[in-house]
Order: sequence, then structure tokens, then C-alpha cells
Amino acid sequence: MGRISFSCLFPASWHFSLSTQVLPRLLIPSFRQLLFSGLVLCLIGLLYLLLVTGKGHASWTGKENHFHRHLARVTDVDATDTSNPNLNYGLVIDCGSSGSRVFVYCWPRHNGNPHELLDIRQMRDQHRKPVVMKIKPGISELAKTPEKASDYIYPLLSFAAQHIPRNKHQETPLYILCTAGMRVLPESQQEAILEDLRTDIPVHFNFLFSDSHVEVISGKQEGVYAWIGINFVLGRFNHVHNDGEAVVEVHVPGSDQQEAMVRKRTAGVLDMGGVSTQIAYEVPKTEEVAKNLLAEFNLGCDAHRTEHVYRVYVSTFLGFGGNAARQRYEEICLLNQYTHIGEIQESPLLDPCLPTDLQDEIGPPTQKLYLRGTGDFDQCRQILQPFLNRTSEIQTSLSGVYQPAIDYSNSQFYGFSEFYYCTEDVLRMGGDYNASKYAQAAKSYCATQWKTLRERFDSGLFASHADLHRLKYQCFKSAWMYEVLHSGFSFPTNYKNLKTALLVYDKEVQWTLGAILYRTRFLPLRDIQQESLKGVHAHWRHSFSFVNNHYLFLACFFIVLLSIMLYLLRLRRIHRRTAQRCTPSSVPWLEEGLGSPTLPINL
Repeated sequence: MGRISFSCLFPASWHFSLSTQVLPRLLIPSFRQLLFSGLVLCLIGLLYLLLVTGKGHASWTGKENHFHRHLARVTDVDATDTSNPNLNYGLVIDCGSSGSRVFVYCWPRHNGNPHELLDIRQMRDQHRKPVVMKIKPGISELAKTPEKASDYIYPLLSFAAQHIPRNKHQETPLYILCTAGMRVLPESQQEAILEDLRTDIPVHFNFLFSDSHVEVISGKQEGVYAWIGINFVLGRFNHVHNDGEAVVEVHVPGSDQQEAMVRKRTAGVLDMGGVSTQIAYEVPKTEEVAKNLLAEFNLGCDAHRTEHVYRVYVSTFLGFGGNAARQRYEEICLLNQYTHIGEIQESPLLDPCLPTDLQDEIGPPTQKLYLRGTGDFDQCRQILQPFLNRTSEIQTSLSGVYQPAIDYSNSQFYGFSEFYYCTEDVLRMGGDYNASKYAQAAKSYCATQWKTLRERFDSGLFASHADLHRLKYQCFKSAWMYEVLHSGFSFPTNYKNLKTALLVYDKEVQWTLGAILYRTRFLPLRDIQQESLKGVHAHWRHSFSFVNNHYLFLACFFIVLLSIMLYLLRLRRIHRRTAQRCTPSSVPWLEEGLGSPTLPINL
């Protein structure tokens, strides 16, 4: 039988021979077989492309974004690189009642994605300290001398100007926002102070500053800014959520979509200061009744996109802070002084809201009232309930103010200021709030003898910033906080998603961060327009940079497949020519049963 020998294009050790009868079955497939094999291999390649560049792309992108978010929290404490030309800056001056502070913020160039917000961070100096400066007293003290307002603010602006590169001053926005102290002034005095700032600041500084950049903001605005700042630091405005992260269905106002949008669950904010208490949280579903009580705003740079539209309920309650509540309580004690109990030190009025055997005195010198604590936490709570001014109407909170429904099964709140001090300074249980454990710890503290508490204080068993004032009124404030939370705001006692905190990711989050984030929300449009000018080529190059490895693999794969098919087709043609030459009429030795000669084939 004839054989075909392969000797060319291969090393000597690869020399072999095949029978002409075996060769068609092994190496010389039919055209149908070639076509079928090619289609199968193409389908395998397309499946690989869909799995890797589709699902893999989303998976890798999510992991990369998650990594960068955590990396940003680490690098946020590094010194700001002022030599970076792509870094932008912004200033916010908080003119409060006791003083004014300037905060310097910075952010890198926007990446051009309209779905993402600016990555704003607090600027840090070469010692990694936040660039902040405070002066006293408050600007409201200049009510009678408004012409000195610009001189008053000058040191803050000079301090900020020294930290921001001079070539960046002209494009650095400056916002001067006044709060509580200015709100109590008559409107004429407010305007006189603001006008002096509008007139004189542009003369001495070259910051991006206009008349609308200085104003007295309301308590509602301040609450919204605080809510924005906290949720921004928590990463709740990044809508790329990973598995396990809490989400919520949101009916976006003004959206044409009939279905609810699913995005990350935002955190509510509870803040109890000395004078007032504030609550702020997102209302994901439309409630017609509460529309006038809600703040609706769009944090995105494109007004036509609704993914960053939020509807937030904010309410501030004056007189419901820890110190103001104690003052109201003492005034009631003085007004109810009918039995002459407590007029002399030997016969004090028993106060369940003070630690056991603590002696205190209240009232003016002409109307002294002596108190002695009995340390009864439950009785103190009962006495304080009328101070909440609750009404019988449903869905109301303090003073009968309407409160939109809260989904306690799918919500999270952070408690700041007195919510943190009450749980941590003395009770040492700040963080995750547990109502039953908190009430038990507060009850135990109230019942402890004042002498014992003083000994513990002298031994350093309490927080370093806890003082005697905190020790004296911890029992009262513990009961007040408990009643405000559970009786005032109607949080169930088994609510598990409240965290009391002083810092978020080891940073003190100011409402000024939310203010500059909201007021600079349209700045990314500039970067987006510049990105679009780069044209299709830049977009193609960016896309190729991500999937080039996959397309390169597929290209090599198809080249190899084509080479194999061409090689097999060449073998088929060679086999046909050989078969034609080796017919029975031309090779009589086949009939004689002689050995077949070797037919060399050169490729």
C-alpha cells in the first residue's frame, strides 16, 4: 500500500509516514467538517468574550471602585499636594454664634462621568493637620458696627490664602454662610453686615466671590448640609453598590420613570446640642402631606438626570437641646414652689433626675431652691414626658410637628453631639445603640451615690473630656435623650441601626462639607465638556485600554484557527493530487502486491 512521508518543514526527529488510507480519515477532513469545527470554535470565542468582558468587566469595575473608596479614606489624612495643577480648592466660612471658622477644601479634576460627584476632601497642611482657623467672638457681635465686618473676617481669609497656591485664587470659590447668631438679629442689621462683606472682600482678595456667596442660612439649610456631608463621607451617594450593602427603593420626584429606583440606603442624622435638637433623613416615597416640610434637591451636575435627586425631611426643635431642657425643667421647679420645700438647705426638694444624694441649688439669689438627688431614672423619664409637647395626632413628633414615616426595618441613623456624649462620656457605651442596655446603665448610674461617682471621676474611669458638669447632669440628660428618641421621635426600643458617634471614619464631619458639595455641584460640567472635546479617538483609546487584553486574545485565537484551517486545506489538495497520480492503470505494481514506493511531499 502507498504511504506519504512528511519530511520537510519539520526537524529530523519529527519524520514520519502515514498510509494513504488512514490519512483522509485523520488529517484530511471534508469541507463540512472544517466548517462545523470552525463554527464551534467561534462560538466558544464569543462565549468567552461575553463572560469576560461583560460580567467580568462589571465585577472588576466594582472591585476597583470599592478599593479606591477605601484607599481614599486612608489617603485623606495625607498632606495635600499643592503642586498638583489638577487640584481645585474651595473655601467655606462658618459664621456661628460663638465664633467663625474657615474650612479649606480641595478636590481633583472631575473624571468626566456625569453619574459621579466631585471627590471633595478637607485640605491638610504639611503636618497633615486640617486647614482650619477659628476666631472669636461671633460676627453677630458687630450688629452695631457693621462696617468692621470685613476687618473681622480678614484674618480667616489671609490664613486660607497662604495655604492655597496663588495661581488658583481666581478660580477658588468662597462662601460665607452665617448661622444661629445672625438669625436672631433684625433683618436690617443682618443686611448691613453682609453688604460690608460683599463690598470689601473683592478689594483685598481675588477669590471667586459674588453677592450670592454670602448669606444667612436657615436651620433647615444647615440640617440639609449636615445630612449631605455625613452621607458623602459614608459613600452613600456612590450608587455602585456591592453585594450585602443595604439598598432602598426610591420614587424620584420629577422623574418620568414609573418604577422605583433602587440605590444605596442613606443614613439619617440625629443631633442634640445644648439648645436645639435636629432630625434629618431621606423620605424615599412620595408623601403629599409632607411636601412643604421636605427639602428636594439634585446633587448631580445635570439637572435632567434624577439619580442624585433626594427628598430629605429636616426639622429643628429649639429648646429641646440638653441644656435648654434642663433650664426649662428648673423653671418649672421654681414655679411649682408652693409648699416651701427646698427653700432652706436642711429641707431640700427631692429631684429624681440628679444622682443619689447630690446637693444642688438653682434660681436667682432672691429665690434660691435647694435640691437633693434621689437618682430614680424611671421617675425622671415620667416627669420629662410632658416637656416633649406631644399631641394625640398620628405621625407627629416633638411639639406636634408632622414627621414622615420611617421604615425602621430598613433604615440607619447616626446620633451626634449629646446622643454621643450621653452614651460615651460616662456610660462608656458609645457606638451601636441598644435601648435596654442603655436604660439599665443609666438607671445604675443615677442610683449610684454622688460620693462614689466623684471617686470614680478622680480615678479617671470616665472619658477624658468628661467634667463635673457632665457628672452632675448625666442622669437628667440620659433620661431626656431616651425620651426624645423613643417618645418624641417614636423610635422603637428594639431599633438596632442607630450609631452614636463623634467622628465618621475618624473625621469630624462639618455641615460646611455638605455646603460646598451642594454649591459646587455644577462645576463638573466644565470638566465633562472638556472631556467631550477630546473626540471619539480618546473614547476609543479609553475603551481599548480596558478590554485590549481580551480582544488581543481573541485576535490571536482566530489567527491560529485560520492557520490550522488553511493548513488542513493544503493537505487536502496534496492528497487529491497524490491520489490522481496513483491510479491502478498507471501503477501496475499495486496489482502485483509489491511494496509501495515512498512518495515525498514537499511543503
